Amino acid sequence: MEPSRSDDALVDVLDVLLRDGVVLRADVVVSVAEIPLVGIKLTAVVAGMETMTEYGLFEEWDTNRRAAAVARRQYGNRRRDREIDGERGRRTEEETGSRRTR
Repeated sequence: MEPSRSDDALVDVLDVLLRDGVVLRADVVVSVAEIPLVGIKLTAVVAGMETMTEYGLFEEWDTNRRAAAVARRQYGNRRRDREIDGERGRRTEEETGSRRTR
């Protein structure tokens, strides 16, 4: 019996990572002659954005991104409205000018 390789295994692992997430923590201490010089505390989280925001991670980032998206959409709508109004104004001027020349 030979081991078989399943392509679904990788997909299942990614699904669990994105849905549930994983937290990796490490403490590193750099020392010379048994005298600690630098201490580093590292935390890495791997999860989908929905999971991270559900647990309160990246909440500020998510709020800022959503606000920026709304602002871009509103700016785009105002800009489009100005362009439409500008075209209407040009058409009105052209029509008025063509009527005057008749």
